[in-house]
Amino acid sequence: MEEATDQPRWARWAPGVHVLAHYDRSWLRGDVVAGVTVAAYLVPQVMAYAEIAGLPAVTGLWAILLPLLIYAALGSSRQLSVGPESTTALMTAAGVGALVGVAGGAERWADVAALMAIAVGLVCLLGAVLRLGFLANLLSRPVLVGYMAGIAVLMITSQLGKVTKTDVTGDSPVAELRSLFSQLDQAHVPTLVLSASVLVLLLLVTWVKPRFPGPLVVMVLAAIVVAVFGLERHGIVLIGEVPRGLPTPEVPSLRDVDLWALVPYAIGIAVVAASDNVLTGRAFASARRERIDAGQELFALGAVNVANGFVQGFPVSSSGSRTVIGDAVGSRTQVHSLVAMLLVVASLLVLGPALSTFPAAALGALVVYAALRLIDVAEIRRIGHFRRSELILAALTTTCVIVFGVLSGIGLAIALSLLDLIRRIAHPHDGVLGHVPGLAGMHDVDDYPDATLVPGLMVYRYDSPLFFANSEDFLARAMASVEAMDPPCEWFVLNAEANTEVDLTAVDTLDQLRQTLTDRGIIVALARAKTELVDQLRAAGFVDRLGEDRIYPTLPTAVAAHAAWYQARHGHPPTSTPLLRNGNGNGSRAGNGATATRRNHDATP
Repeated sequence: MEEATDQPRWARWAPGVHVLAHYDRSWLRGDVVAGVTVAAYLVPQVMAYAEIAGLPAVTGLWAILLPLLIYAALGSSRQLSVGPESTTALMTAAGVGALVGVAGGAERWADVAALMAIAVGLVCLLGAVLRLGFLANLLSRPVLVGYMAGIAVLMITSQLGKVTKTDVTGDSPVAELRSLFSQLDQAHVPTLVLSASVLVLLLLVTWVKPRFPGPLVVMVLAAIVVAVFGLERHGIVLIGEVPRGLPTPEVPSLRDVDLWALVPYAIGIAVVAASDNVLTGRAFASARRERIDAGQELFALGAVNVANGFVQGFPVSSSGSRTVIGDAVGSRTQVHSLVAMLLVVASLLVLGPALSTFPAAALGALVVYAALRLIDVAEIRRIGHFRRSELILAALTTTCVIVFGVLSGIGLAIALSLLDLIRRIAHPHDGVLGHVPGLAGMHDVDDYPDATLVPGLMVYRYDSPLFFANSEDFLARAMASVEAMDPPCEWFVLNAEANTEVDLTAVDTLDQLRQTLTDRGIIVALARAKTELVDQLRAAGFVDRLGEDRIYPTLPTAVAAHAAWYQARHGHPPTSTPLLRNGNGNGSRAGNGATATRRNHDATP
């Protein structure tokens, strides 16, 4: 997406319209091919999702029309395919079933499902107004990669029954695999061969010619093969009849509906839907260096669901499988969704017979192919090379999504991300700073073998905001550095450039350090403290106890103040001395944990 500074103000609320207004005609071929391919895939898929939600199959086709249109105008993703998907369909069935019961009747069920869509939309719109989109920033890159891998596994296992023509049951991938293995001897060989052939052909075409519209061509080829060789007689199942007719606007009845009882289900679906939109959108946008606006995604998803509730639809979100299929065949903008929408309209009116010839097994293989493309092996390898803890986080996210489902998996993944962040902030890098020949300023002595210290001056930096989780670590490591200093420390200067924030616990710890060092006759000072930090310290009374004259704007002013004090006390200026090193080549101070191989953390004045 283009940066917001390059857009007119209205584009903030309709980014899709802005993209369409600056459409490049060279994108059209990819968008048309992607739209046709996605339409061929989504027609049977959304019909199945409607049945999962407990509604007539044609409802799925009705529920895809406005989402494709509205999101194309309001969404911030160019690739995302919005509409019915499995998780929200299952949650809709659970919510409507709890509110209506099995004896509610088809008409009442449809009314409550439509009300649920409106309620989900209102929750999303409220989230957009309250600017809750920032919560999506808790989803780190490892979480994103792990989430997509987990979704890929869910997608693959959901197609096991279709590609083997067995009755695979279960509410988790493990249960579905167990169900499949228990009836492998009943697998339909022609269906299995067709599915495997389609999958291999899709992978081969992608490997040989990535830009070729392989999925569409392979699906058409599969339909031709089934027709020419009469494979229906051998048990190959086709999609079958596609229902006809467009939806009519209708206000769902509020009769006998406890709206307050509806709210928890709506919030749950909204959380899953919004998380799915942002996660999936960012996964595809990052590869193209585009930007997904989480707040705008809430707004677009809210508008989509509210509108859907008035055309006899049900709650919708984004589809990872449809998005990856469109991306795989060259989608460039939301024009591909508009093409898909027109084809759905045509399907409802005239093209049903043509789509009905597609074999269901080939569609299952197409889903498996799409799912495999969601597993980014290269990115997983890159994460592993960067930091092992983030690789573990990605693996745990995948496991959580597979074992606990999408909503619980996302929640656990976010919790793990925050715990990993706290773990790293609770024990960050620290450094004693000294002079390096030929370099201006002061630098971490662990990074330079020829660094020198100013006698009696300890310039210490702790590379993290100070708060309750790391205050004791800060105190222990600062004191250990003082204890290890030779000659003994006379001035302790905290370089506060990285301490951008403090809480009251950290202020008390700072004061404890000040008092301990003062009792030893050591002068304590601050340098490079930002105005906001000084204001916080002043409000807590720390500045009064430290003294305004012991807060220096730069390191050179702090070093100069120490030099003047040293001259007055010792009768001569301080002379920098070589740093004593231990056997590993590190500075002889305890508690730092720094090594010579650590990345450089320079501190310039």
